[in-house]
Amino acid sequence: MKNIKLNLKIKIKEKNIIPKKCKIQQWIQNILHKKCEITICIVNKKEIQKINFTYRNKNQPTNILSFPYQIPKYTQSYLIGDLVICAEIMQKEILEQNKTLESHWAHIIIHGILHLLGYQHKNQKKKNKMEKIEIDTMKKLGYGNPYILK
Repeated sequence: MKNIKLNLKIKIKEKNIIPKKCKIQQWIQNILHKKCEITICIVNKKEIQKINFTYRNKNQPTNILSFPYQIPKYTQSYLIGDLVICAEIMQKEILEQNKTLESHWAHIIIHGILHLLGYQHKNQKKKNKMEKIEIDTMKKLGYGNPYILK
């Protein structure tokens, strides 16, 4: 995974509910086929709610937030942005949706990276395009369709 520089910041105590860094890098490598740098910060519900309110004016926790990096024209950087993930919400979704830890984390990270690349799901056409990429990438990684609940 030489092309991916992953800055992983874990700000929670329960590290056993987080996939290994090498696995996360593998997922990133499968969606980004170029040299890049990304920061993933794993936080609790209180922290993600605070960040969601500060940057999106939504006073509620969420599973993931994406912050794309706007590269100035005069600099050469491989940084594509930051993802902030709430491990508590991820764990709750895994149980509610009967998913595996690995497949749900893979999906959410892929989803977040697509946001960093400019993909959105604000209308049905954009949502369909984004979901197709997610489903295809998950299939390539050996996981099922993340939108089909068991």
